[in-house]
Amino acid sequence: MGCTICATTALPAMPISVNAESNPKEAFLMKPILYLAAFLLARPALAHHPTGGEAPQTVFHGLISGLAHPVIGLEHLAFIVLIGLAAAVSGRVLAGPGAFIGATLLGTALHLAGLVLPLAEWVILGSVLGLGALLVTGHRVAGPVALTGFALAGVFHGWAYGAAVIGATPMPVFAYLLGFGAIQFAIAAGIALVAGRVLQRDPAPARLAAAICMGVGLAFLFQTVEPMIFA
Repeated sequence: MGCTICATTALPAMPISVNAESNPKEAFLMKPILYLAAFLLARPALAHHPTGGEAPQTVFHGLISGLAHPVIGLEHLAFIVLIGLAAAVSGRVLAGPGAFIGATLLGTALHLAGLVLPLAEWVILGSVLGLGALLVTGHRVAGPVALTGFALAGVFHGWAYGAAVIGATPMPVFAYLLGFGAIQFAIAAGIALVAGRVLQRDPAPARLAAAICMGVGLAFLFQTVEPMIFA
């Protein structure tokens, strides 16, 4: 995705309900994930570059930009949440996030090498909608095919990340890679660990969170096609 400021996505208030009868502690752990997913829809989307569209000039700026980019790019954050939920459903906490994050590093490297990935914006949106739909419908996303899909999506998400460091020197770029790799792993693995404790008893919260993430994808899809329809 580019460095544009995306339109605000506002939806009616949605009650977030977790079955607390079986285990109040598990319900307490799951609620932050649902609120994070709802936050994706409720907040205005921000520019994708924390440094104001300029390439980071120092290691510190590279690190901060890397930590922030996957969080303020809502379509990226939605997919990271979905990766964590998929890992929780499959019971493989590290494999899915690891495949995705490793591929994002590769995708950024491809962008810096000058390779243009066709239809990157559409692939990124498709990854959010596709994985969200699988989780909403109760599919267990695991195995070699799923890991391959995560990695393929990661290449395109990482390629989009690469735009933020075009023209930067090697050390800020390295810090940027370290930052976005770390924050993505923290979010995805954290969600997988927390959600995994809850989903054995009640899969509904994961489906609700996935549906909210799909809503983010649909909002970005509408924003993308609107100029084509009403031009």
